Amino acid sequence: MELVLYTSAFCAPCVRARSVLGSAEKLLPQAHFREVDVPSNLETSESAGIVSTPTLVVLREGTEVFRASGVPSVQQVLAAAALALD
Repeated sequence: MELVLYTSAFCAPCVRARSVLGSAEKLLPQAHFREVDVPSNLETSESAGIVSTPTLVVLREGTEVFRASGVPSVQQVLAAAALALD
């Protein structure tokens, strides 16, 4: 399972989303967490269909199973991660 957070440097909600994912990471040791800076990785971000930051994408074996924009709660991240375990 991989959780990818798409962010940008001047995005205040991105700072909060990073913090939430940091907390969730402690509860999901089996998950791989990755952050993608959208302005620095435009091609990757565009191919993933990212239109706003922060956006969280959860992947199971490379296939997207969940996507949400905005600042999630830890509970929302855990519920999204559970979709990758089914």
